[in-house]
Amino acid sequence: MILKIDVGMIGRMSAGWARGRFRYRHPGEMEPVANELLYGYITHYAIGVGFAVIYMLGWDLLVGGPASPVWALVYGFATTVASLFFVYPSMGLGVFGRRSPEGIKAPLSPLANHLFFGVGMAVAVALA
Repeated sequence: MILKIDVGMIGRMSAGWARGRFRYRHPGEMEPVANELLYGYITHYAIGVGFAVIYMLGWDLLVGGPASPVWALVYGFATTVASLFFVYPSMGLGVFGRRSPEGIKAPLSPLANHLFFGVGMAVAVALA
């Protein structure tokens, strides 16, 4: 049910960003680049760490006190919005990945994956 993250595709997308190209009409327009897996992993995890830092700083500035594990879980789940409304369209898959050959799995997979991101953040918050 859950699709494996295509790290190479993320690497091609981020290489396009570095060249000033932020949208593709179709994923086939993204040309393979040397070290795309490396770029993909760096991009994916840097964005994840960035979102985690934003959560922790935002919580501290807006709410104060110890961060909530429940809200960390909700926040992780909410980060799916970035995939569905920015990353997928940037790759040429359209909003919600509606042009993906994977059908309904395209939007459901990031929901599940980002839920695990939220679980990881909730555990980190609970242990902090």
